Amino acid sequence: MVVTDRMKTACVTGGNGYIASALVKMLLERGYAVKTTVRNPDDTEKNSHLKDLQALGPLTVLRADLDEEGSFNHAVAGCDYVFLVAAPVNLAAEDQEKELIEPAVQGTLNVLRSCVKAGTVKRVILTSSAAGVYIRPDLQGEGHVLDEESWSDVEYLTAEKPPTWGYCVSKVLLEKEACRFAQEHGVSLVTLCPVITVGAAPARKVRTSVIDCLSLLSGSEAGFWVLSGIEKTSGAVQLVHVGDLCRAELFVAEEEAAAGRYVCCSLNTTVLELARFLAHKYPQYKVKTNLLSENDQLLEKPRVCLSSAKLVRDGFEFKHNTLDEIYDDVVEYGKALGILRD
Repeated sequence: MVVTDRMKTACVTGGNGYIASALVKMLLERGYAVKTTVRNPDDTEKNSHLKDLQALGPLTVLRADLDEEGSFNHAVAGCDYVFLVAAPVNLAAEDQEKELIEPAVQGTLNVLRSCVKAGTVKRVILTSSAAGVYIRPDLQGEGHVLDEESWSDVEYLTAEKPPTWGYCVSKVLLEKEACRFAQEHGVSLVTLCPVITVGAAPARKVRTSVIDCLSLLSGSEAGFWVLSGIEKTSGAVQLVHVGDLCRAELFVAEEEAAAGRYVCCSLNTTVLELARFLAHKYPQYKVKTNLLSENDQLLEKPRVCLSSAKLVRDGFEFKHNTLDEIYDDVVEYGKALGILRD
């Protein structure tokens, strides 16, 4: 394919990651020229899928590090859109403040500074997380619906330090700092807050939410701990297919009227509902009922729901709205990742 002056160019940070790899693929299929960044372009194990994706269109792989100011200058130069997907996910860090929260905020600002310097970027799309939306101990009882106006309680998280507290705090703070920076420097910034993301992607060597969503079939105690922990702290298990998330990323980039923050969630469910569905759809794997019996606090129905009404109202349409649709290709992907066996 020959790159012409009319071809739109996009930069996707963290191209060896799960969501970013799927987004790179979709952008190439839509006729974009794509630049993507990785920390180490020579790591063939992590980056092999990017070489395969180059068959789809003009894809350039560049080295950049969120910790290094200016390292994204070359990657975003000449780009129409920048999709900021890469972010630290060091959940095991001893010092969450120094090793996770601060690098997440500064890394985001580093990319935004490069976007300002480039002078060509029409819009920056920041991929945050619903973890910055739903951690709110004030939500007692049932029937709560949260949207973009909701923010996770940083004061509570910092004081009580529940599991993954640093990750949740990092998302709130990086969003707010990015918004402040964008307003000060005239950057068009739109933020997506995706929930647990499921579905097949080009990346084959990543730690993804797919592990957690297949834990009831694989027997992964660590994966189930994450899944049940999300339900306990947020009031539900919220899901979106990676294909819908990538389409939403592209939608908020190209839709001129898109602005502010968007929750990206197509289904609110529970661990128990998910277990029943998986037992019916994949009987050959046998749902690991021992994981369920060891947890007596599981919900029968969502206590809190996340709403993507704003995204839909602005013109976006989800294609995967049921568990059956969301899990359409995840078992095959789980096999490819080595999570599941035949």
